[in-house]
Amino acid sequence: MAPLSKEYNISEIFYSIQGEGNRAGLPCVFVRLQGCRLRCSWCDTPYALDVNQVETLMTGDQIIKEIKKYDCNFIEFTGGEPLEQQGVAELMSELCNEDYTVAVETSGYISLKNLDSRIIKILDIKCPDSKMHKKNDYDNINYLSKNDEVKFVIASRTDFEWAINIIKQYNIFAKTASILISPAFGLVSNIELAEWILAESLPVKMQVQMHKYIWDPNKRGV
Repeated sequence: MAPLSKEYNISEIFYSIQGEGNRAGLPCVFVRLQGCRLRCSWCDTPYALDVNQVETLMTGDQIIKEIKKYDCNFIEFTGGEPLEQQGVAELMSELCNEDYTVAVETSGYISLKNLDSRIIKILDIKCPDSKMHKKNDYDNINYLSKNDEVKFVIASRTDFEWAINIIKQYNIFAKTASILISPAFGLVSNIELAEWILAESLPVKMQVQMHKYIWDPNKRGV
């Protein structure tokens, strides 16, 4: 089925400030899709996990019309896991065709091989404390470009050391310079993580979830 006529299960579409990544601080329209097979221990969007929970069914055409209500060129698909729903990759390509800057945040257990090269991939590699690290598909590192980002959410010193080993083992710096290290909110302090990064002398970028400092950390639609 063509991506514009296909229906998607949408958790929410909202306009906010991008809280993470290389474009942190920029206005962004978020398209959050419902459903994810992972169950990360620190997940901050549990309401978007249940694939059987139908939130709002929208065609691709309706999604694009909703996006166009906002005067914003930057669109991010997130979840849940956005790539679980068939046709999402093609829908993102449609938005690229309309000259939007399109990003997708993905947990990376679904192959990125056939994604449109114009789509910015934000690959969230799961660390051990998430309890989901065995689901990582490391082949996806091969499909990254210099425009893409790799993200590690750190919940402990063990997670941090594991992430550094993965970065080195898979030579991720050869794929992209945008390696983002983020504290799991409320589990590792910003000071702790900053000191660990400085001690390693690696050019990774520490990030915090800006939106959780602007608004209440549990507030939806931001």
